[in-house]
Amino acid sequence: MNDKVTVASGDVFENEYIPYITKWGRLTNLVGVLFAFFPALICTFVFKLNPGIGPIIAGFIMQASVSGVFWFVEPISYFPVLGIPGTYMSFLSGNIGNLRLPASVAAQNAASVEPGTDQGTIIATIGVAVSILVNIVFLTIGVLLGSSLLSMLPKPLIVALNNILPALFGAMLAQQFVPNPQIGTVAVILAGGMILLNKAKLLAFLPGNPVYAVIIVAVFGSMLIGRLMHEKGLIK
Repeated sequence: MNDKVTVASGDVFENEYIPYITKWGRLTNLVGVLFAFFPALICTFVFKLNPGIGPIIAGFIMQASVSGVFWFVEPISYFPVLGIPGTYMSFLSGNIGNLRLPASVAAQNAASVEPGTDQGTIIATIGVAVSILVNIVFLTIGVLLGSSLLSMLPKPLIVALNNILPALFGAMLAQQFVPNPQIGTVAVILAGGMILLNKAKLLAFLPGNPVYAVIIVAVFGSMLIGRLMHEKGLIK
């Protein structure tokens, strides 16, 4: 009986839930792209503020040299945790690394489900959705009362707020490191080694800001080595 229920649930997930999410996820993200370009379109066609194609291309190249790597690294590296629905929601709402991903990981850990499974995908979706709602509430409060609230806080506390993001990523690393110490060690060694190489200017021969090389090696190197370790039976 339980096997039949599991199969039926899997059929609904694959044949109804995911196609529905894909349909509306694509649509809402395309609408989001349109709205992202909306201010530039207004400036160009309404106020006739157009710098010309040359400066636009130059600006695009400068920006792409810094953040272009994230266009590929983030969807690939975040997808196993966020799943299809969480990926659509996260890239539409933003703040993926510092809000959506931690919320997804925390939700999956609380529910004791594995990332990448049907159950993990559903729980990740709930975690991302809740983080978006909470984000909207606190963002609204911050916009309305942010400056007055910050002025009431002591200066050391304001300075300490700069450490929230590193602490958040440290907590996420610890959550993943404890159940998978082998691959966690590999990831730390790869990331730490590449950071040291970058600080020593040994990556200066690469075009643009070489920080993208650190990300590529740390993310995809960990994935590749983790797969090899799994195939050899060194990790589960």
